Parts: sequence; structure tokens; C-alpha cells
Amino acid sequence: MSFYDYYSEYKGIDFNNFFNQTKEVDILRVLNNDKISKYDFLTLLSPKAEKYIEEMAQKSHKLSLQHFGKTILLYTPLYLSNYCVNKCAYCSYNIENKIKRKTLSLEEIELEAKAIASTGLRHILVLTGESSKDAPVSYIIDAVDVLKKYFDSISIEIYPLSTEEYIKLIEAGVDGLTIYQEVYDEKIYDKLHIAGPKKNYKFRLDAPERACIANMRSINIGALLGLDDWRKCAFFTALHADYLQNKYPHMEVSVSVPRIRPHVGSFNNVNVALDKNLLQTILALRIFLPYVGITLSTREPQSFRDNLIPLGITKMSAGVSTEVGGHSSTSSGDSQFEISDKRTVEEIKQAILAKNYQPIFKDWMSL
Repeated sequence: MSFYDYYSEYKGIDFNNFFNQTKEVDILRVLNNDKISKYDFLTLLSPKAEKYIEEMAQKSHKLSLQHFGKTILLYTPLYLSNYCVNKCAYCSYNIENKIKRKTLSLEEIELEAKAIASTGLRHILVLTGESSKDAPVSYIIDAVDVLKKYFDSISIEIYPLSTEEYIKLIEAGVDGLTIYQEVYDEKIYDKLHIAGPKKNYKFRLDAPERACIANMRSINIGALLGLDDWRKCAFFTALHADYLQNKYPHMEVSVSVPRIRPHVGSFNNVNVALDKNLLQTILALRIFLPYVGITLSTREPQSFRDNLIPLGITKMSAGVSTEVGGHSSTSSGDSQFEISDKRTVEEIKQAILAKNYQPIFKDWMSL
């Protein structure tokens, strides 16, 4: 059984009908339970549950302390290449967009590594556009060989790979995978992914499981909030995380909740997720999946990120540049999207300490 089979059992849910039938007594029942079901989670995503955000926040805070303590792991992305062969309606890297393209040389990768390592960060996320021609697996392996001199944990966010390719990257020193399905609704997915390999919905959907089979240490998934109704996105993302966690209990599973940000291109068909919607998503996720990590990126404004620290977040990006070579070079490639929180690593460290939480620079080292 693949996740698609599991997803297919739920994709026909009439969300509006479910929410219309949700009563306040249902929400209170869910909040009083130690363990909740998938439909209980959906109850916490309902419009009526907005009245109970404070109660949800208290429970989310308690669960976060119980399972993760007062810690926030810090990392930063390193963009190696922005070449892409896909035509995706919502992305700057769209092959038809006239942006400055660049792939870093190994020498440039080392400069980026030194610049990032000087901030104290020891966890890094390596990103590329989706072009196996301009950034093949062999190139990623060579890059990892450079980066592992400076970092204790190297995750990747690149195009979907086969199980065998994930095994090669793990052997090279990669221990984490981030991959977003972007949107779980198949019709919307097909419409937004106009051309290119990314149009293959199922191959992308199964990528996290292929990485689990390859024995990747950590898996991070998510949907891009704004491409579909945020409640549907949150539900299917949680369903996916629950599936992976139950089937591969030895894996470290995390969820990201990115909202669409300004970018090159003309995509305007955004299903807006407000701050209160994102807050409700994070609280409901923590209550449903108490052992799952929750990542919050610099797509979000700094005051909002700071206030979410005690409410379920376990991992935050810091000192971010979404430009290829943006940490060290004056001739970088164009960025993937605009970030909102532009603080340095030190500034974010101090913000975490101000909340009486501990910023973590290193929590993993491969043998």
C-alpha cells in the first residue's frame, strides 16, 4: 500500500459538509482527549474551532514541552542552482521566466559553506531547481563531499529521486530530505504544473516513502499554502505525515507550513491563508501529531515567527538567502521567492533566548 492508496480513501471528503456539521461540543471533546483521530484533527481545523484557539494553544504548548522541551533547532538553506526544466505556474524558477540562472562551482560551494559555518550553524538544507541536467546526482554528491567538512547534518531539497539515488546520497553524507507535494488535490496539481517532470503527481507523492525505504534519517514534507484551501492542504499534509510515521516509526518525520510569497511571474490565483489560519494549522498539527517536528521558515514575518516559538514550532531557518550563492557572492543567481524575516543568525538566536527557549545549532552528527 502506497500513500496514494491511503490518500484515496479520504480525498472524496466533503469538507464543507463536515465543517457545517461540526459542533462546539465536538471541539471540546477533541481537546479533552489524549489521542485524537484524523477526523478529530479536521474538527480542530474547522471554522468553529477558531473560537477555541486559546485552548488549542495551551494544549499545543504543553505537548511541545513534553516531547521537545524548550528548544528550537536552527538551520539555513544553501541554494546550489536555480536551473529548472519545469513550467510551474507559481514559481520563479519556471523555465519560461527570464531570471538570472546560475549553478555554483565546487569552489563557490566552499565559499558558501565557510560563510554559513562562520555563523555557528551546523545544519544545512541544500536546494536546487529541478534540473537533473544542470544539477545531476553526481554534482550533488560532489557538493555534499565539500559541505560535510563544515556541517554535521546535510539535508536536500531537490527534484524527486529513485530509491537507489537516495541510497547513493545517503552514502555520500546526506541525512535528511525535504520535499513538498505543493498541493494534494490532483486536479489543481495538474493545472498548476503545466509541463515538465514535476507534472508526474504520483512520482513526487511517493518520493518521501522512497527516501524512507532508502533509510534516510529525517523526512520533511508539506504543502504550499495558497495553492488550495488551507484547511484541505493542512489535512492532507497531516495525513501524509501520519502515514509515514506509522509505517516507518524509526524515521524522524517533520512538517513544514510554508505560505506562498511574492516571486517572479504572474500567478495571482492565491487561496489566502491568514496569520490566524496558519496559527490554527500549527496548533492542530501539534495536537494531532505530538511527535512530529514542525518547521517554520523565513517566509513568515519576524514578530509572527517569534510568537509561534512556544506553540509547537521545533525548527526555524535563520540567516537566509534564497539566491544561488547569496551567502558569499556578489554575482548570485536570482532568488526563488522573497523572504520576510531577514534577521541574521545571531538576531534570531537572541529572539529565541528572549522567549526562554534554547537555540540549537547541532543535534545530530553522522558517524
